Amino acid sequence: MGVYEQQSFSSKVDYKLILDKLREEFNKKFSQNTPSLAIGLDNYEIKATLGAGSFGKVQMVKEKSSGNYYASKQLSKDQIMKTKQVAHVMSEKRVLRSIFFPFTVYLVASFKDNDSLYLILPIVPGGELFTYHRKVRKFSEKQARFYAAQVFLALEYLHHCSLLYRDLKPENIMIDKNGYLKVTDFGFAKKVETRTMTLCGTPEYLPPEIIQSKPYGTSVDWWAFGVLVYEFVAGHSPFSSHNRDMMSMYNKICECDYKMPSYFSGSLRHLVDHLLQVDLSKRYGNLINGNKDIKDHEWFKEIDWIPLLNQTISPPYIPTISNPEDISHFDKISEGKPKTKAKTMRHEEIFADF
Repeated sequence: MGVYEQQSFSSKVDYKLILDKLREEFNKKFSQNTPSLAIGLDNYEIKATLGAGSFGKVQMVKEKSSGNYYASKQLSKDQIMKTKQVAHVMSEKRVLRSIFFPFTVYLVASFKDNDSLYLILPIVPGGELFTYHRKVRKFSEKQARFYAAQVFLALEYLHHCSLLYRDLKPENIMIDKNGYLKVTDFGFAKKVETRTMTLCGTPEYLPPEIIQSKPYGTSVDWWAFGVLVYEFVAGHSPFSSHNRDMMSMYNKICECDYKMPSYFSGSLRHLVDHLLQVDLSKRYGNLINGNKDIKDHEWFKEIDWIPLLNQTISPPYIPTISNPEDISHFDKISEGKPKTKAKTMRHEEIFADF
């Protein structure tokens, strides 16, 4: 089982050619599928629970043979069936095993047992960007730019592979031990060559076209990117003041009715204004120049993109990690009682290809 090695990008090579090569590698992996071994976490030692939700939980695990640490995302088969998320889960595994980029997690291995599915991912010990952002309340524009540029590059890569991400938010972005970001949680990611109409995402980040059940493409991720950049600097999302009344918030989103903070710089105001556009013929990322309108924007002019990709720029914040089992950057999770294991393989035919 290989440990992730940082890719090295040359400034002498056209970045479009680099993206084309990465897409070629993605498509090759995406076209293949090997069903997971039905051995559960037999090869791992469970160390701690990092997060829990309705789907199952994320745990820190240590591989017995190598001593390497990973994150195990455990998914309950019963819960997947109950919430009708089979297609999303199968897609998540396929996407994770195919992507490989500095600012995304990827699949190290996958397993299953009678009750659950397991995705083994790189451990990202700095915790959620959401937790750090909540602690400091707001980012300066310089710090927001450093983080936003990495998210931009991740989306650019995913879109080049014909993937829609569809769940961008601070909770789905992790901080690694070096202070750089990893986009995680690909449950809503989907390979789309033209348009799709699936309703999914997080309410405050949903674009008008999803709310209005219109066909959509990569434009949805650029709207969410605009919400994210706004939230980085403002400390809250543009539509959060209406989140107690979902229909009211959806109306505000569809009308693009929000207030721009007075302390936003002119270039930031301009970028956010052109990302949060209801009219798709005016939204940055969706125009004739594609994402170049974002990448070449005045607000990003200080970014050296290749050094950022190579992670040679000093980050504004580096989490303190005392040892490989340090989980201090994660919220404390109370451990529930272990459930009785099923004696036979549940939903075997449904998850045969997982």
